Amino acid sequence: MELTVADIARATDGHLRAGSPDVRATSFAIDTRLLEPGGCFVALVAERDGHAFIPDAWARGAAAVIVTRPVAAPPGPGAVVEVADGLTALAALGRLARARLARAQVIGVTGSAGKTATKDLTAAAIGTTRRVHASPASFNNEAGVPLTLLSAPLDTEVVVAEMGARFAGNITALSDIARPQLGIVTHVGLAHAGHLGGPAGVAQVKGELIAALPADGVAILNADCPFAESLAARSAARVVRVGHAADADVRVSDVALDDELRPRFVLDTPWGRAAVQLSFHGEHHAQNAAMAIAAAVEVGVPLERAAAGVAQARSAALRMEVTHTEAGVTVINDAYNSSPTSAAAALRALGRLAVRGRRVAVLGEMLELGDYGPDAHAELGSLAARVGIDLVVAVGDAARPLAATATAAGVGVLEAADPCRAITLVTAYVRPGDAVLVKASRGVGLDGVAAALAEAPA
Repeated sequence: MELTVADIARATDGHLRAGSPDVRATSFAIDTRLLEPGGCFVALVAERDGHAFIPDAWARGAAAVIVTRPVAAPPGPGAVVEVADGLTALAALGRLARARLARAQVIGVTGSAGKTATKDLTAAAIGTTRRVHASPASFNNEAGVPLTLLSAPLDTEVVVAEMGARFAGNITALSDIARPQLGIVTHVGLAHAGHLGGPAGVAQVKGELIAALPADGVAILNADCPFAESLAARSAARVVRVGHAADADVRVSDVALDDELRPRFVLDTPWGRAAVQLSFHGEHHAQNAAMAIAAAVEVGVPLERAAAGVAQARSAALRMEVTHTEAGVTVINDAYNSSPTSAAAALRALGRLAVRGRRVAVLGEMLELGDYGPDAHAELGSLAARVGIDLVVAVGDAARPLAATATAAGVGVLEAADPCRAITLVTAYVRPGDAVLVKASRGVGLDGVAAALAEAPA
């Protein structure tokens, strides 16, 4: 979306400190590595001070920068807008973008697990017949949602916006910016439970999306989630329940996996029946795809086209990526993030994978679980035994309860203090025919284990 510097200053209550108000910004970024020539760089102050990267922004061809304190004059014709707060300014620009997308429908996607996959599947299902724009990567926070709207072309018909939350009120604020007409809650679990007060607190916050929907909107809920009815009660919108339950409005059945863990299933809906095949890996993606198809049909995509769309979707990086190394090892790289729900789904997937050798799970800490953390990690160790894992490599101190329950259940266990040690242990242990799952919260940094396995010589 293209905005003049005058538009930017007006929307943000900012002051033009340098350059012409007629300068046009053709894109927006908070990371100079993602900044396109002609774009606007928003210098946020967080763990790192974005003002330190303004010279890089100019070097990369920025047309404008948004700052919160005086900075050096631009080296060329670029413009500088000074605002009181960067995030507040970005939210205001998101509202402006949403106003200019007034004819577009917005679908909000939230949940404890599966947000990004469901967002991508929804965009693929809708994109078969309509102009759709979706959050890039996991742009799901107070910066990501405005950037999603700002990056949407003006002729967009449907925006699919992923919405995350770490604290109460986050999704309400995001909904105020994006004004979704449809909302999807994939699942309520323990992700961020340490901040949100357990499953009930998580449900309360995820339900902020459902509460924000207009009366003529649609809430798409997981029929198999124990919080589905309490979420439905918060909505003025029509509710569509999707899941395996016999009374689901859109019902998933006959799920089967191929040798690469790609699910196929049957979907019974008010609009007819469809056979669905996915390229995503893992049985749990059948539920995500079913919710995506329901959303697509609700915005006018024929059922058969929506089903064909999800079949063409590809998963994001580090999310249930299944690869085969030159050394003959199958690697399931699911190291982007982790929660009790997604970790359990990944373990079950490893347990169902046909392998000639052994099944190895490299599991690190699931962050932000608070007091629920020890029990949640311990349950993963028990699950590893139930699904037939041969070896667990538990990474970090917080994974010790996992190691203890896995050991007690008869699973082989190796403990690693950090990812570097995990690499040493795993590369020394695996041999051709083995399968290795790598799973932890992003902050643990286990993606290096998968990379080391991929680079291991034959």
